[in-house]
Amino acid sequence: MRAWLQRKACETMAAYTKRQMQMRPVSCIAEGPTPYPAPTSLGRSSPTGLKLLALNNLRDNKGATKEKRRLGRGIGSGRGKTCGRGHKGQKARGRNPRLGFEGGQTPLRIRLPRRGFHNPFSLTFKPLNLKSVTESVDMGVLDPNDLITMKTLKDAGLVGKQIKDGVKLLGSGANQFSLPLHFEVSRVSKKAKAAVEAAGGSVTRVHYTKLGLKALTNPEWFAKKGRLLPRAARPTPKMARQVDEVGRLPAPMSRPQAAESAPQASETQES
Repeated sequence: MRAWLQRKACETMAAYTKRQMQMRPVSCIAEGPTPYPAPTSLGRSSPTGLKLLALNNLRDNKGATKEKRRLGRGIGSGRGKTCGRGHKGQKARGRNPRLGFEGGQTPLRIRLPRRGFHNPFSLTFKPLNLKSVTESVDMGVLDPNDLITMKTLKDAGLVGKQIKDGVKLLGSGANQFSLPLHFEVSRVSKKAKAAVEAAGGSVTRVHYTKLGLKALTNPEWFAKKGRLLPRAARPTPKMARQVDEVGRLPAPMSRPQAAESAPQASETQES
């Protein structure tokens, strides 16, 4: 504290001297000495004996740091033999109990009641606005002729690296959206879906598990480990009402064929 006060006094003195030199004419300075000594260069001692603060003399105040006490150096040191541990007992033998251990009784962290609720079935989706999609197409990041999947969005940097349970398409910027794009995402809002369909595009809600999302966005990891891509997982009965199709693996490049065209193709093959 004393060193800090001395340093502050020296800085104030130097600032006052500089201000006086600017205000007084040169003739007055030549006639007589200034009331306070002029500031010296940083790191050197001033006429008052104080040192100005600089990088080469920056250090802690005296007594701010202390060396570690060395134990077991004889009776005269005051920390010999038992080294301040006392006689016998668990704490004298170098094996202290773990943090929170209360001697075997029920610890406080278990005695206190729990508050709140955690839903184990909750899902976390990455938000994606139509405004961001329009800007990406204008910049050339997304190709409007390709199917836009969650892998496409991740590679373009629109949804970040961590996709927990999928991507949800939102309707911010729906009034200016006029691109006939085709999406495959986990969820979509009503406003976004109406805007995409009005522009001539489509939105398909596909279902992927966390392992399926990893296989969709990062198939190289499975090839590096020498593993096969997992099969597409079907949604649970409750979740089936919130999705349109089961996600395809590997990442699809074109729109899926309509369900009506599949029987026609089989009939032509039989004929």
